[in-house]
Amino acid sequence: MSLTQVRQVQPIVFDQFSDDGGTKFKTGCVTKANTAVLQLKIAIKDCTLHDSSDEYLLNWLIVQDFNVARAEKMLRQVFSFSKVLFLSCAYFNVGRILNFSKSLEWRRVNGVDGILQSYTPNEIIKKYFSMGQAGFDKFGSPVFVCCMGRIDFRGLHLSVVKKEYFQFIPWQFENFCLSIKEAREQTGENIEKMTIIMDYEGLAMRQYTCKPAMEIVTEMIKGFLFHYPNHLRRVFIINAPKYFPYLFAMVKPFIPQTDIPKIKIFGCDTKQWTSALLEEIDAHQLPAFYGGTLTDPNGDPKCPSKFNMGGEVPSSYYLSNNPPVAKDYMETMSIGAGGRKKMKFKVDVPNSVLRWEFITEGGDIKFRVYSKDSKGNTFDFVPLSRVDSHLDMEEGEITCEEPGKYVLEFDNSFSYLRTKKLRYFIAVDLPSASVEI
Repeated sequence: MSLTQVRQVQPIVFDQFSDDGGTKFKTGCVTKANTAVLQLKIAIKDCTLHDSSDEYLLNWLIVQDFNVARAEKMLRQVFSFSKVLFLSCAYFNVGRILNFSKSLEWRRVNGVDGILQSYTPNEIIKKYFSMGQAGFDKFGSPVFVCCMGRIDFRGLHLSVVKKEYFQFIPWQFENFCLSIKEAREQTGENIEKMTIIMDYEGLAMRQYTCKPAMEIVTEMIKGFLFHYPNHLRRVFIINAPKYFPYLFAMVKPFIPQTDIPKIKIFGCDTKQWTSALLEEIDAHQLPAFYGGTLTDPNGDPKCPSKFNMGGEVPSSYYLSNNPPVAKDYMETMSIGAGGRKKMKFKVDVPNSVLRWEFITEGGDIKFRVYSKDSKGNTFDFVPLSRVDSHLDMEEGEITCEEPGKYVLEFDNSFSYLRTKKLRYFIAVDLPSASVEI
């Protein structure tokens, strides 16, 4: 069966949530739902969205429970945000609508709208992070496979800087959306969701007792559920170990209640989970390794051309093997334990480019770039976060569209004992010439 022959997908109907992971609500709510979408459109008319369709906006509404008390509570917090998103229909929980404002800011800060064109995952992530599209389910939704149990998160943490993760995570999310969009265009059906198979075979507990590794996993799950609501049709968790309930308990608080029924968890009974997969995915769309008939052209049942199976990251990739080296033109500054330094620049020419490169000795450091107007209001270009500048050269730039004061902040306040040596170079490039500072 080809993609264009998949079972016809029904348009969105407002009925109760069903066990098949659908998004149906009571038919009597159609008017309220349409009104809510219209009100949300009006509220965000000043925003440039990467997707302004009703279906996309509806995703931000239907993922919430119908809890009036929570809606009222969140409504009272709305004025703490710089962009007010008001939803007068309290029948829908306003909390996720406020998240919409945060998500727009997240997309801006991380350059998400153009990330599929501007970013390419590095060699290590390509080879050792397991994720890829196998085919399509019987509802036309793309099917992704992730061999979670075989991913060496600890090795990835030691081999890839945080900045790479901050780019890879939204890049992967946008690839999910691109596959959904392509399926919708090819079939002409209302396909808005994806199916994912998460295989925990081979899971080593040491991966999840590594705090940085757990932070990576948690960040990916939270990020997807927060910034891409209602994109899951089904989640199959297979080969879950006996201690999986403890792992699931760590992420369950981040999962919307409306997504819980979409998750099916299976242990190591191959016959059981294979049967469940084939109920919703045709055999020729499912890798033979997972009970289907799909193989690579060379007959490989694991379909490595579509996704890799993960694996241990060789220690030769570890960043500690090749620490960054300061460049001759860099200046030096020490930042004491618990201290911070701010470097302020006055930019007079619009569209000048402020750029930087730096490394640290003695550990990582927090870094922030922001502007400050005459009233003391600040605007973050690079929000304050810890960067692995002791492992890799940190480089970046911003375009200063407006004249004003721009500040680069290096923050060591989290370190109570260690002084950090900062080696840095900062320059302001004028539109017609380059002036070093």
